[in-house]
Amino acid sequence: MAIFKLNFNRILGKIIYIARTMILKKIKSFVFIMVFTFLTVSNLKAADECFENFSRAIFNFNMAFDDVIMEPVAKGYNKLPNPIKTGASNFTSNIATLLSIPNNLLQGNFKQLGHSTASFVVNTSVGILGIFNPAEKMGLKPHQEDVGQTLGIYGFGPGCYLVLPILGPSTARDTIGLLADTFIDPFAHVTIRENELFGASGNAIDYYSVKGTSAVNFRSDNLINLESLEKNSLDLYSSYKSIYLQDRNNKIKNSTEDQDDWGNLDN
Repeated sequence: MAIFKLNFNRILGKIIYIARTMILKKIKSFVFIMVFTFLTVSNLKAADECFENFSRAIFNFNMAFDDVIMEPVAKGYNKLPNPIKTGASNFTSNIATLLSIPNNLLQGNFKQLGHSTASFVVNTSVGILGIFNPAEKMGLKPHQEDVGQTLGIYGFGPGCYLVLPILGPSTARDTIGLLADTFIDPFAHVTIRENELFGASGNAIDYYSVKGTSAVNFRSDNLINLESLEKNSLDLYSSYKSIYLQDRNNKIKNSTEDQDDWGNLDN
């Protein structure tokens, strides 16, 4: 079973890596436009659209990608024993905590900085690389933070709403934050940037394997919810947009009010 899990992660990681590599080549030409948009129209409400035709086309592509790849993989993943799924979820969440540490520092949220740091140390050591989650039993509950949230706390508006290939809903602020994440995230530092940190090193496949597994975890947990949303929405694009923006607003405020039962929508 362990071998199956390893092969599954690596195959999925390669798929995501190849897809994203191809897509990022297309996105590079839009980077300047998005940065310019962010700097000049960051006071726009998040509901405003600057690239609606582009976003709807990408949304349709993402839905097709989900139908062909993500949903079937998620259904197969759901058939795995619960201990394996729980362990995979704990492992990816523990790695995600690494990104929260520098963002908590930038936000001046020292309480959460302590929770994030202690949680990662405890789960990585006692929890065997994060497969188990003893930190939660100790009362450590770190929030997941990223640069997009940090920019929001600094007062930067979301700018235009847009949809990214594979990655899904975003805003001008969160897209720039997504790029910045790869520079301050220690896990990205030792994988996609292939630098050594405290004796740890990896490669891009490791990075995308973890991200891919996290996405499959989310998709498998919400098979019924997403199917219901698709059936009951008059405009599925607008429904995803509304849920994403509400979720991001709650995260910036560190609020649990009106949180959706699905958890994070920005994996």
